[in-house]
Amino acid sequence: MSLFSEIFSWWGGNTWGTRFFTWRKGKFVGEDQFGNRYYVQKSGVGPLGVPARWVTYPKLSEASQIPPEWHGWMHYTVDTPPTEEKYHPRPWQKPHQMNMTGTAKAYRPKGSILGKGERAASSSDYKAWKPN
Repeated sequence: MSLFSEIFSWWGGNTWGTRFFTWRKGKFVGEDQFGNRYYVQKSGVGPLGVPARWVTYPKLSEASQIPPEWHGWMHYTVDTPPTEEKYHPRPWQKPHQMNMTGTAKAYRPKGSILGKGERAASSSDYKAWKPN
């Protein structure tokens, strides 16, 4: 990452401002398999009346990169971070995959503009209004 993008681009990972804020106010809680690092406010409370929690991404800042075990902690659903307890995914859970919208791997159903194939006819298809 270039020095210029590190100073000015928030979408490309951590800026110097984020690093300084995290160093000053954050306590490291853990890291996931994607390299995302999780922090909690050292002292005081955040806007919700509890210590603030945040994540720093190693590359692209994309919230869908947070895996399920950390998602619950980030959204105050659970109080204990996954580093302090053993997280067991449910048998029906698939491995985490970030949001693919806007990429070549995005879901494109049959009949969509970018997809291949024809859309199947439906009994509730649109019928244009015709004046009498």
